[in-house]
Amino acid sequence: MGENKEQIIQQVETALEEIRPYLKGDGGDISLVEVTDDYIVKVRLEGSCDGCPLSMQTLKGGVEMVVKKTVPQIVEVIAVDN
Repeated sequence: MGENKEQIIQQVETALEEIRPYLKGDGGDISLVEVTDDYIVKVRLEGSCDGCPLSMQTLKGGVEMVVKKTVPQIVEVIAVDN
């Protein structure tokens, strides 16, 4: 990872904070697990988001879009199991 990894992680956290109120409004939440050296963000969906049939839509259409807008270097956002 060319840029300062801590800076990238902080930017991703900022992006997640932007979307978190919408997830919490539906009884869910999200937490950052890891940002890999190849710019893949791993997150954990929590609460009602965990196992929700629409969680992949939320992840790709909402979370990934906001993260990539904030941190253009990010390639993908994926969910990992608890």
